[in-house]
Amino acid sequence: MSFLNNLIKDPKYQSGDPRTPEEISDPEIIISPDTRRENRMPPGQSRTKKWPVLDAHGTPDIDLATWSFAVDGLVEHPQQWSLDEFMQLPAARVYADFHCVTRWSRLDNLWGGLPTRELAKIVGIKPEAEFVLALAYDSGWTTNVPLEYFLNEDSLFAWSHDGAPIPPEHGGPVRLIIPQLYAWKSAKWIKGVRFLERDQAGFWEEGGYHMRGVPWGPGDGERFRWS
Repeated sequence: MSFLNNLIKDPKYQSGDPRTPEEISDPEIIISPDTRRENRMPPGQSRTKKWPVLDAHGTPDIDLATWSFAVDGLVEHPQQWSLDEFMQLPAARVYADFHCVTRWSRLDNLWGGLPTRELAKIVGIKPEAEFVLALAYDSGWTTNVPLEYFLNEDSLFAWSHDGAPIPPEHGGPVRLIIPQLYAWKSAKWIKGVRFLERDQAGFWEEGGYHMRGVPWGPGDGERFRWS
């Protein structure tokens, strides 16, 4: 009975082993390259079958009727969309793992949403842009992402997870997903991005977290600036 109760309380609980990329039969699904590693667990990480909830300030109260997403900075065509307009943009699905800097990893996730590359085509990134600052609804929270990781094929603005809308506690209605970086770079409750010439530390980076954040970095991964 306790097992059934756990399933009811946590519908995202993974009861079995994670799928392999070879088990993803739909050819339209983008496969994150890190899922093809012989060992999918980065140094110092442990697998969780749950989907833990972590954030800096708690889940913000977002009015979906007034939600908007804006793109500015070093772009040819600054844009702003309502939620309905944003979700009408070209979508894709990505199969990826999710690595939190607090040392848990959730393997086998299927995200759906707007590929970052599609957004880049729409706004036209200027040649001098090298970094992206993601802006979120929770108390002005930000995080920085190198442009090369932002534009990876498996990066997207996700509005679904495993076929269902992303719940508020996990960053819904839309969150950024950068599978090849630690999960704090996958900004929850995102409200826009700004393209920059120079790197600009975000909330956790100002507190000492790594400016890039690659889980597969040397040693224990790129967790902190001194790592």
